[in-house]
Amino acid sequence: MVREIAPDALKAMIHDGAELAIVDAREEGEFGTGHLFWAAPLPRSRLPLFARALLPNAAARIVVTDDGRGLAEQAAAELETMGYGNVAVLAGGTPAWRDAGYVLFTGVNVPSKAFGEWVEHHYGTPSVDAAELKALIDAGTDMVVLDSRPLDEFRRMSIPTGINVPGGELAYRIGALAPNPETLVVVNCAGRTRSILGAESLRSAGVPNRVVALRNGTMGWELAGFTCARGESARYPEGTPDAETAFARAEALRVKHHVGLIDRATLDAWRRDPARTLYVFDVRDPAEYAAGHLAFARSAPGGQLVQATDGWIAVRNARIVLVDDHGVRARMAAQWLAQMGHRDIHVLEGAAEDFTATGPWVPPGEVPEAETIPLREAHAAWQAGQLRVVDLARSVDFREGHIPGALWGVRTRLAALADRLPETGIVAVTSPDANRLARLAVEEVADLTPARVGVLERGTAGWAAGGLPLEADRTDPPDAACLDVYLRPYDRNSGVEEAMQAYLSWEIELVREIERDGDAAFG
Repeated sequence: MVREIAPDALKAMIHDGAELAIVDAREEGEFGTGHLFWAAPLPRSRLPLFARALLPNAAARIVVTDDGRGLAEQAAAELETMGYGNVAVLAGGTPAWRDAGYVLFTGVNVPSKAFGEWVEHHYGTPSVDAAELKALIDAGTDMVVLDSRPLDEFRRMSIPTGINVPGGELAYRIGALAPNPETLVVVNCAGRTRSILGAESLRSAGVPNRVVALRNGTMGWELAGFTCARGESARYPEGTPDAETAFARAEALRVKHHVGLIDRATLDAWRRDPARTLYVFDVRDPAEYAAGHLAFARSAPGGQLVQATDGWIAVRNARIVLVDDHGVRARMAAQWLAQMGHRDIHVLEGAAEDFTATGPWVPPGEVPEAETIPLREAHAAWQAGQLRVVDLARSVDFREGHIPGALWGVRTRLAALADRLPETGIVAVTSPDANRLARLAVEEVADLTPARVGVLERGTAGWAAGGLPLEADRTDPPDAACLDVYLRPYDRNSGVEEAMQAYLSWEIELVREIERDGDAAFG
C-alpha cells in the first residue's frame, strides 16, 4: 500500500521550504482539465522514460496525484519499484483538493503562463494589437518582427515578415538583428507568454530600441482577420554574435536577481550530494547542444525552459544550474527562473571547455531489449497486407504523418487496440524517440495478439527516409481521442476561433487565479 497524504497536509508541505515534487500520473490532455498549480505532468505511459529526468534525486519528497481513479497509486508503486523512497499519493486526488477549498487550474504550463501575465502587470510591458502591427508593416516602418517560438512552431504559422528568434536567443542576438537603435522591435509568439517574456527580456536588459509585444500573438492576428504565413524559414544569423554588450546586460540582471555563479568543482560536489536534488540544463539551441555539451546536462532551450518549466522541473526548491558557452543565455534564463521563485539557481562558469559529449539528449535509464523488425522485411509484409504498425507518437504528430494503415495508441492503454490487431503476420511498434517508448510497449502489445511483435527498425523516420510512403489525416485520431496532449486551438478540427478566444481569456485570467490560490512566489 502506498502512503496517502491529505490535501491540508500537502498544502502545508508546499509552503514549508523543503524540496517537494508534485507529479500528476494522467496523460497531458487529462491533466489539462484540472490540476494543482505546482503539479508537473508525468503520465504513466512515459513514466519509466522521464521519471529520472524530472525526479533526479530518489530521496526527494514526491506526491503523486490524479483525478481519484487509481492512476496515482499505480504510478507511485512504480516509482517505489524504481528506488524512490519517499513517495505518497494525494488522498482522493484533484476532487479532494477542490473539495478542501483549494484551486484547480486548467491548461498546461500553468506556472509559466501565469508568470508571463504577472510580468506584464509588474513591468508594464507595452504591446500592440494585430491591427496596429498590420498598419506598421503596410507603412514600411523601420522594424523587425521577432518570433520567439521554436522553429517548428514558426514554420507552422507566423506573422508575415517575421524572423524566427527563440526567446532564449533574443537578448544574445539582438545586436545583429536590430543594430539601429531607432528600429522598432516587435516580439510575438502564438499567444501571450513568450511574446511578453521575450519583449521584457530585451527591455529589462536595457536594449535602446523601442520594444513591444504583439498582443495575443498569431492567434490575435488571425482573430483580427489577417492571414498567417506558413512554411517560412527566416531565422537569426548562424554563428556566435558579438555579445560583449549582451553579456554586460545579462550580468547586471544576474546580480539584480541574486543568481549564483559556480565553478566545475562546486558542480561536481553538488552532483555527489545525496541530500539535494540537482538539475543541470544546457539552454543553448538544440543544434548547438548536439554538437557538444556536458554529458550530464539536459537540453532545455532557454525560452522554452522559462515558458514550460513544468516539463523540466518537478522538484520545487531544488538546485538548478544553467549552462551555455558565452554566459548570456544562461544568465537571461536564470534571472527569469529566479523571479518565478526558484531561489537556488546558478550559472556554471567556464562550461564550454567540457562540451565533449555529442548527440541529442536521451532520457536517463535503461529500456528493455526487444526484437527488431528489419525495415525491408516490414515493407515486404506491408505490401503483402501482413503488417500492422502501432505508432506511439504524440497524437498531433501522428496526424501529420504515419505509415499507411498504422494504429495510433498510448502505452498503458493499448488494450483499446486489441480488436484491430491481426492474429498472424507482423505487428511493428514505433515511437519517435529512437524507439525507446516502443521497446517498453512491445511486451504489452504481444499480450494482445499471437502475431509476431517487434520494434520497427529506425521507426517511422527510417521508413520515410527510405522513400516509403506516409499518410496524413487531421481527423485520425479525432480531437476527443487526443488524451495524450492538451490540444492547442489550431490543433483542433472544429471550433478553432472559439478555442483561440477561450485560450487567450484563460491566460489573462491566470493572474486572478494565482492570487486566489496563493501558492505562487513570483518576484
